[in-house]
Amino acid sequence: MNSNWPLWEVFIRSKNGLQHKHVGSLHAPDAKMALENARDVYTRRLEGNSIWVVPSNYITASDPQQNEEYFEPAESKIYRHPTFYELPDEVKHM
Repeated sequence: MNSNWPLWEVFIRSKNGLQHKHVGSLHAPDAKMALENARDVYTRRLEGNSIWVVPSNYITASDPQQNEEYFEPAESKIYRHPTFYELPDEVKHM
């Protein structure tokens, strides 16, 4: 392996799943090789039906030092709760 190859994040959707889940990372020279390597490494037991590979440098993550700012409790923001809004009588089911 060439240590200059970019790092790729691998996401797999299981056969019974509705969403892709992050399963790991790997190095590869390009997207095609990253996809093939992800298949070989992360789906050896036929557990997936879809693979995404994303260059790690395209992922932007929140800063753990700012968790309170990003994830403060929603109780102080009642407008985020569905009970904050009144539905018109015409709306039977929501």
